[in-house]
Amino acid sequence: MKRAIYWPGKGWLGFIVGFLYLCDSILLVDASIHEYRNEAFTTQSNAFFFHGGSEGLYASKSHDSSPASPDNSSSKGKSFIRFENVIFARTKESSNRQNEMQSTTGLIEAIIVEVKDRERIGGSYIKSDAICCTPELSKEGSCSLGEVIIHKNLDNPEWPTRIKTFFAGRNQETKMVTQFVEINSTGMYYLYFMFCDPNLQGTVIQGRTVWRNPGGYLPGKMVPLMTFYGIVSLAYLALGLLWFLRFVQFWKDIIQLHYHITAVIALGMCETALWYFEYANLNATGSRPMSITLWAVTISAVKKTLSRLLLLVVSMGYGVVKPTLGGVTSKVLLLGLIYFVASEALELVEHLGNINDFSGKAKIYLVLPVAFLDAWFILWIFSSLSKTLEKLQMRKSLVKLELYRKFTNSLAVFVLLSIAWIGYELYFNATDPLSELWKISWVIPAFWTLLALSLLVVICVLWAPSSNPTRYAYAGDTGDDFDEEAISLTSGVKLTGATDHVIVLREGLEEDKRE
Repeated sequence: MKRAIYWPGKGWLGFIVGFLYLCDSILLVDASIHEYRNEAFTTQSNAFFFHGGSEGLYASKSHDSSPASPDNSSSKGKSFIRFENVIFARTKESSNRQNEMQSTTGLIEAIIVEVKDRERIGGSYIKSDAICCTPELSKEGSCSLGEVIIHKNLDNPEWPTRIKTFFAGRNQETKMVTQFVEINSTGMYYLYFMFCDPNLQGTVIQGRTVWRNPGGYLPGKMVPLMTFYGIVSLAYLALGLLWFLRFVQFWKDIIQLHYHITAVIALGMCETALWYFEYANLNATGSRPMSITLWAVTISAVKKTLSRLLLLVVSMGYGVVKPTLGGVTSKVLLLGLIYFVASEALELVEHLGNINDFSGKAKIYLVLPVAFLDAWFILWIFSSLSKTLEKLQMRKSLVKLELYRKFTNSLAVFVLLSIAWIGYELYFNATDPLSELWKISWVIPAFWTLLALSLLVVICVLWAPSSNPTRYAYAGDTGDDFDEEAISLTSGVKLTGATDHVIVLREGLEEDKRE
């Protein structure tokens, strides 16, 4: 994955590169193995650069001198960036202009910089907009002619790190020596391949770099997510177990709505478990398991769709105020189908797509439909809730009315939390364009998972199976809530208090009629 960096004080250069970073930050996941497939360098200022990747890396826990091997035998506890089979190929015209007797006829530099040291790349510290050393700056002794300007950190002279690779004679290709750079300080690191010689214009790069944290290949900002999804999957399992026990205990009084809730719980368990295994596999191998990711994305889209449909049908009073959805059934199903397609497309692009294959407009075309459909769901849900509450008030169904008031209040709180969190996300992304706060960035996606789980728990509590299903089940157009409670006499439920009083009144009315 390519990820650009914003260089403060570089004018249009900083704006363009910063904008590229913001576009790339839409992706939720980066693989720790960065592949380069004959990709070209980009011109910026007086330099040519290619962004080789960026990751949040923790400091190494082990500091033995043995190099990191691909089989992980000597990689445990180490954090590093390893260069594997990185080859640079220049054009034939460029190679023909060189002297075949010269040992060095072109220089390409691999530069690794921590984000806090970004101003040390380029001539900003000597009040110059140049990235490569010019003859004038070289005469002043500020840098070496033909190389990228780097202002070394006095506290850590080895950083930012520069690795040089030279072309020889008229060779069109040169291979970077296989090596690794150990990371001994926790931070967000960026890798750039750069050259200053205009004669190398048209050069392409192929190969790959491997980025590893002490505990595995999982990017630093995603390490907490693996633990988080493991815990949430257990929470769904616990909720599912409690729901199942309640389901079995009162299976004779189960209504259709309970099956919908069961399906959402099951999908939640599958979704979080799949994401956990996806992250675990990425941590172990360094590459994303396509099949697991595809299943996780699809299950996630199905679960989101069914969750929204569940909220909608509950708000419409399905199984509580009316036995069926009537003429709106086809509209509800159509909205669900459209939402699933839109959500699946967006999830596939975010998790399996390449940011370079999609323009900013293409991203908007995928994000906007999902946002519009979510807004449509919210409007329809609250509109249906208003009608359901009004109908329950007219029927004087006090128990069901109280049930729906609790549901409405809970839903309103969740909507307000969602709006507040969206505002926080926008603020977070605007104030942290370089992922300097990468250690807490995992909280952004985790919030939505917890919100969905919390709302599902509320629904499970309010509509839990019980021996008295008339509390929430449809029982015909009864005159009031006490009529619904009276039905439970057939199940042997003892009536006390106000209900006994109503029965006495009814018996009196029947006697008056006989007289």
